[in-house]
Amino acid sequence: MIYDKITKDLKGLYERSWESFGMLVLELPAENVLALVRRLKDDFGFDLLLDVTAVDYPGRQPRFDVVYHFYGSRHNQRLRLKVQAGEAQSRVPTLTHWYGSARFIEREVHEMYGILFAGNNDLRPILLYEGFEGHPLRKNYPIDKEQPLVAYRK
Repeated sequence: MIYDKITKDLKGLYERSWESFGMLVLELPAENVLALVRRLKDDFGFDLLLDVTAVDYPGRQPRFDVVYHFYGSRHNQRLRLKVQAGEAQSRVPTLTHWYGSARFIEREVHEMYGILFAGNNDLRPILLYEGFEGHPLRKNYPIDKEQPLVAYRK
């Protein structure tokens, strides 16, 4: 099976691996993301970045998990990567070098969670307006927070 080959060949780039609902999950440090993703795409045919999201664990250090989902058309398999990012230094490398869709998906994660993607120089808001303060999917975001009013653009 392809998952056995991946875990064997990429040993040292990830810290833990397990299977979840028939999908391989690799947990790795942020400094290994680019090397591991390059190998996944070039050597194992994971040619589609499906999604990037984050999970907020306010009581844990590091606070966030950045979660990537890939699809390999060569093997018809999905794969998940999990990378931890701290609150004060919530920065992971961008995947725009290999996947054009990362430009848009990383913007959404930045907007909702405040996680920076080093190398992605277009992290403008796409869902919220320019004057919005805070990151609404962080678990400590106050639900009744008043946002500043901005002038209507004609």
